[in-house]
Amino acid sequence: MRAESLALTVCVTFLAAVIGCAPEKQYRWAVHDTNRPQPTIIDPGAASTQQQPGRPPSDAIVLFDGADLSKWESTKGGPATWKVENGYMEIVKRTGSLRTKDSFGDCQLHIEWATPAVVEGKGQGRGNSGVYLMSKYEVQVLDSYNNLTYPDGQAASLYGQSPPMVNASRPPGQWQSYDIIFRRPIFKGDKVLRPASMTVLHNGVLVQDHFVLEGISTHKKRARYQPHPDKLPLTLQDHGNPVRYRNIWIRPLPEKQE
Repeated sequence: MRAESLALTVCVTFLAAVIGCAPEKQYRWAVHDTNRPQPTIIDPGAASTQQQPGRPPSDAIVLFDGADLSKWESTKGGPATWKVENGYMEIVKRTGSLRTKDSFGDCQLHIEWATPAVVEGKGQGRGNSGVYLMSKYEVQVLDSYNNLTYPDGQAASLYGQSPPMVNASRPPGQWQSYDIIFRRPIFKGDKVLRPASMTVLHNGVLVQDHFVLEGISTHKKRARYQPHPDKLPLTLQDHGNPVRYRNIWIRPLPEKQE
């Protein structure tokens, strides 16, 4: 037997022995186990149209249904003072951003928004606002329909970090939607054990695919993490433009198993 063949035979025999001796992986449930708990049954709701907001899933927490701002407060302190009419809330310039009274961590968020139908300004000065998960991680809101700006600051960007894969913007004045899956960061002291991540669909189109965030959203500096609680409010930004929001609901998600 040639030396090469002998060496190959020894390697194969060794690997077979190792694989044969490896402990079998233990599974909690057998394949097709009928004793496995069934998923909870919910009403999935209904999609929105330009004329009418949709119906949230039956297990969602409704943050804004078009009636009032009872689930919100000013980030400056005190009650929310944005305008509410015709089923939407609208930013009132210089009144400040809003945040939810309740706090959230891992979640699925649905939110609909519309920039002004009458176009004013350009770049970042045109229909600018933002959706901040945990008040720290921003999905940019902007009129990006035929409006050139830096890619990591256009609509559906994770501000300052990740441009959307495509520009799925509708014309100004039309209702648009974000569906966001957010996983919070996990800290141990000052150490990041698991960074935050986001998946975003803009008007039903995947534009952020489980992007791992570099840290808290910032304007000019590179993002860095700062330890914070496991749950914090959702914030909507007042950037001085009369952007509108409607049909906001959230589904807290169970902790992701690693």
